[in-house]
Amino acid sequence: TERPKATVKVQPAERVFIRERVTLTCDIESGEDWRYEWFKNNNPLSEAQWRKKYEISNVDGSDEGDYSCKGRRLTEPSYSEISAAVRLTVSEISKPTLRVDPHTTVYTGETLTLTCDLKSSLTGWKFIWFRISQQLQPPEYKNTNTVNISASDTGTAEYQCSALRRENITTNHSDPVNITVQALPKPKLTSSLTGSALRGSSVTLECKLDQTTGWKFYWYKNKQKDFSTETQSYTIRSVRDSDGGQYWCRAEKGSITTPYSNAFWVQVTESPKAVVSVNPDKDVYRGETVTLRCDIQSGGDTEWKYSWFKDDQEFHLHSTSQEFRFNPVREHDSGKFTCRGERKRDSVFSEMSDALTLTVFGEAQAVLSVSPQSWLTEGDSVTLSCEVRHSSTGWRFSWYRDGQELVSDSRREAGGSYTLSPAALNHTGVYVCRATRGEPTFDTQSSNPQPLWITGPSPPVSLIIRPGRTRHFINDSLSLSCEGQNDSTGWRVRRYTHSGELLDCTSVWVSVTGYTCNISSLSTSHTGVYWCQSGSGGRSHPLNITVHSLSSSEAPFSVLSLLSCLVASSPYLLASIILGVKCYRARAKPDEVNRTKELIEEEHRTES
Repeated sequence: TERPKATVKVQPAERVFIRERVTLTCDIESGEDWRYEWFKNNNPLSEAQWRKKYEISNVDGSDEGDYSCKGRRLTEPSYSEISAAVRLTVSEISKPTLRVDPHTTVYTGETLTLTCDLKSSLTGWKFIWFRISQQLQPPEYKNTNTVNISASDTGTAEYQCSALRRENITTNHSDPVNITVQALPKPKLTSSLTGSALRGSSVTLECKLDQTTGWKFYWYKNKQKDFSTETQSYTIRSVRDSDGGQYWCRAEKGSITTPYSNAFWVQVTESPKAVVSVNPDKDVYRGETVTLRCDIQSGGDTEWKYSWFKDDQEFHLHSTSQEFRFNPVREHDSGKFTCRGERKRDSVFSEMSDALTLTVFGEAQAVLSVSPQSWLTEGDSVTLSCEVRHSSTGWRFSWYRDGQELVSDSRREAGGSYTLSPAALNHTGVYVCRATRGEPTFDTQSSNPQPLWITGPSPPVSLIIRPGRTRHFINDSLSLSCEGQNDSTGWRVRRYTHSGELLDCTSVWVSVTGYTCNISSLSTSHTGVYWCQSGSGGRSHPLNITVHSLSSSEAPFSVLSLLSCLVASSPYLLASIILGVKCYRARAKPDEVNRTKELIEEEHRTES
């Protein structure tokens, strides 16, 4: 017959702690009258022989091992099978660890879960909880290693736990954990927005709390609950007019809800417009320094990036500077310029500016004129006017007489006018002006020279010309002399030509005989203003002498007086004269004929 099987059972558990009571029982599946034999690590355990139960009242490390048993009796079968070995493990009692979930800092109304962790098995343990060394109530908290508490009183308190096993086995207290209970925080609603929100821009609202984990955020517009988010920020991607209003937020976590935040206003406005300005002027000259500036109207203190366009084409993009400079400017820089701003923090664009037309001219030339005339009597008033063609903005003017600058800051700023009132004899001279503007400074070319003559009421000397007319032809001869009622010693003939030269008669263009200046062969370069001048600065009245390109030998009409006499004395010569005129016209250039006719007619009017 088969032998019955034996089994070892352990109470309270196969894993026990030092000082616990352990009972090992040998169960045989059938029959009675058994006597029991015990083995530890396969060696007979004499102190347990013949007993069904083997009890260790105060277990320690030496009791750890593999236990087995078998039965013996007088009737058959007289022996049972030996049991399988059961391992008894004896451990030291560990100190528990106290955990707090979710945080050791919480708000009033929150629920905390305290967990008392043991490194060993939790089977058979009961747990005790302490707050500031006082045991928590009610007692049923002892049956679990976790406990839920509701945070109520604000402040900080110390919590501990320990574990109990069959009353005589108790762990040490856990290390204390401080739990701080705070009043519910009030969120602070902030935004990336500074000032008004531009239509189409992006606006981010942020509901700030010191601790953001686990909160759900609710957003309110005009006191109406609008939406909720899992994060503390909310972004309006493209602002519309309907997004304007007053916003609040609050946060919720579990059963607790914060108060409302402060209110935050969102005001929606039109995008600002860019405006282009130019310095020194929109009409400038080659070589000047020109600065274009882009300003954003009502753009506030926000940082912008600037893009420039020329003739509707991209020209200079994404600059952090408001200004774009041409240094120097050239004619090909002319065009229509616009600009646009892009706000750095949200890439919102301003409206495009209106176009500014920049026109670059060539060389800057000052033009000098005189009013009422350049020949004056002492005591009269005269105004010299200096202007710059195409542009009148920002110029300062400098004035020169006979090559010497007339230093006067007030006249530089006088808008291009230089007035002599009353005019004196020493104001006589050749005047030139020049204009300056900009930084760095830019100068125009000097103006055309403008002579100014101031004489006394009765100059002591007159300029006498022979022949006695002011219009002449090339290759003619001319005699000029200074003559007066008194001695004219020390007087000399001077001239100012259209080319801007101021010359004495003693130069190479004449021969001088006494006080007479003789020009044996005139040319167009002799055209100019002539006068007599003494060593002391006295001057005669000037004469304007012009020399034309036709010579007197080529212009039979210059002897009009002689022809008139011949026609009057002999009518029969009339036909011959007409034929001669037609013959001349046939070989003369049309412009020369017309010009010659004009000169003869004018001379005839002078003589008559």
